[in-house]
Amino acid sequence: MTELMQASHQWATRPDDERFASLTDMLAHFTLQRDQSKELVLSSRRVHVEPEQDNRGLSVIVDNVGRVGAGGDHYVATNWSFGQLAQLAEAPAGYLRELGNKGAAPVAADCLNVGLLTRKIEDIGVLCQNNGEHVLRAATGPRYGRIWNSDIVATLVRQFGNGVGDSDWRVPGEFGQAVAITKANTTLFASDRDLFVFLCDEKNRIDIPGRRGGKGMARGFFMWNSEVGAKTFGLGTFLFDYVCCNRIVWGSQQYSEITIRHTASAPDKWIEELQPALITYQNSATTGIVDAIKTAQAAKIDTDVSDFLANRFGKRMVGPMQAVHMLEENRPIETVFDAVTAATAYAKSVKWQDQRVELERAAGELLKVAA
Repeated sequence: MTELMQASHQWATRPDDERFASLTDMLAHFTLQRDQSKELVLSSRRVHVEPEQDNRGLSVIVDNVGRVGAGGDHYVATNWSFGQLAQLAEAPAGYLRELGNKGAAPVAADCLNVGLLTRKIEDIGVLCQNNGEHVLRAATGPRYGRIWNSDIVATLVRQFGNGVGDSDWRVPGEFGQAVAITKANTTLFASDRDLFVFLCDEKNRIDIPGRRGGKGMARGFFMWNSEVGAKTFGLGTFLFDYVCCNRIVWGSQQYSEITIRHTASAPDKWIEELQPALITYQNSATTGIVDAIKTAQAAKIDTDVSDFLANRFGKRMVGPMQAVHMLEENRPIETVFDAVTAATAYAKSVKWQDQRVELERAAGELLKVAA
């Protein structure tokens, strides 16, 4: 078993305006944001940059094809979309931002415009928002497969209600006990560039015979997305013991992850693959998982244990895994489930999170094979 830190990192770094106390609050936010937004695909020649009057800020001018009148609409770039625009112009975003901070925005504008004008003419996909001021949220390729946050959260609301008490699936409690959810302890986060949701079912636990006196494990999932190209869409599912006050997931097992890149087919994949997978996970009977564990517990390793571990985890892992299993279980590794237990127990001592998760996944795959 190991700890999952993704939700804790979100909790520790998000400001108040990126925290939501319920899924319904989050849905209202994203519905309004989508209503205020429009997607355009236009030639790279119809996007250029002008300095603000104080010579510090920059305005992105989007001349939409077919718009009545001359010129274009002025948009303020977010930090993220400015970086995307600089990448399209093959210009260093950090240096250009520094020029603007020093009052040299005309120079920065010239650099961006030269880059956009001298590159091969191609289509650019832009996401614009009018929320009282005109904001350029994204500048991507023309076939960027945008999965709208409002669609994702609407699906979650249909399945789980407000996420804080309408169903058994909700924002996690603290040390297994249900608590009132506020912005201070939420696991629902979103900014102008991304979305992160952590929900779980701590009520209907999975009983695993012989484990910690029969204490059951809860099911949980992480979901993430970006409308503007900052990350893939993803769903990570897992079992766990409890979540502490700083939103670390303790005693996790069987972490499994599905991601969708934002290609042109991404919205269809979300509809046809991920939504049914989420529903299945919500409604899946626990007997399947229990049966898999029982099978692994009964499956004796019929080859040399050291070779078995080396073939699946690498030679350098054999000694540490055997030692940690002996320490925690007071007996040597004998079954497939023992190997899974040893791998997840050893993962707790691994310094780097990505290595811990990789080891946990390998253990979960071993459990699947045994089943």
